[in-house]
Amino acid sequence: MNGHRTLAWFACSVISTFGSIPVASAQHQGMAGSMSDEDIIKSAMTAAPPAVAKDATIVDVSPDGKTRIVRKGTNGFTCLADNPNTPGPDPMCGDKNAMEWAQAWLEKKEPPKNKVGFMYMLAGGTDASNTDPYAQKPEPNNNWVETGPHVMVVGAKGMMEGYPRTAKPDTSQPYVMWPDTPYEHLMLPVRPPETGTR
Repeated sequence: MNGHRTLAWFACSVISTFGSIPVASAQHQGMAGSMSDEDIIKSAMTAAPPAVAKDATIVDVSPDGKTRIVRKGTNGFTCLADNPNTPGPDPMCGDKNAMEWAQAWLEKKEPPKNKVGFMYMLAGGTDASNTDPYAQKPEPNNNWVETGPHVMVVGAKGMMEGYPRTAKPDTSQPYVMWPDTPYEHLMLPVRPPETGTR
């Protein structure tokens, strides 16, 4: 599984932001694996700074895409725990606009206009194609890149002039991912990727 599947997993949680999913507790077999709610919360909170994570909604997504609110938040951010099916640590946390953008990407629809969103992946990120928003694995010419801990600015198409837009960017500095697609977004690394961090 790659960063795109992780993003899809994250986008599924949009439903929890707008729907009425009951808060459940105890053990649950979701994408975070067989983790206790306490462990899901702990993992999800590593995605964002403590000041954001402490008041964020924490969501678990089952393998069939069903969401469950593990903890209801108050600040408009939603976080998910690390997905153990991906090769690297990838807990995510995004604001409402970022989640709407991710839902549009998941459904292959045009992202909302004039709704800039922000996502955190401070614990790391799984590698992905820099040019194909739907690539599932490295293949010739799909420009696979290695990502580490980063933040993303989404929904800002047309506002990224001056940032590198190359197919094979230097991922240790800011760059545009998925350039010239409706889903282009700004990747802002916060430190180099670490190996063997899981």
